[in-house]
Amino acid sequence: MIQWQKSTFSSGSDGANCVEVAAPEGELLLRESDDPTRILALAPTGLAALLQRVRAGGLVRR
Repeated sequence: MIQWQKSTFSSGSDGANCVEVAAPEGELLLRESDDPTRILALAPTGLAALLQRVRAGGLVRR
């Protein structure tokens, strides 16, 4: 069974809608709690690149 961990930024009134991460067998899995069937599998370097891009404001939801 995969153990999901909720983001520490997911608190307050919208705590039910958050990003969760799991790390089974050397890969990283991301999902959004309001749609847990959609899972993104990443290598650790892929997650690092994604986080750098998010922090730089490089991802915009359209």
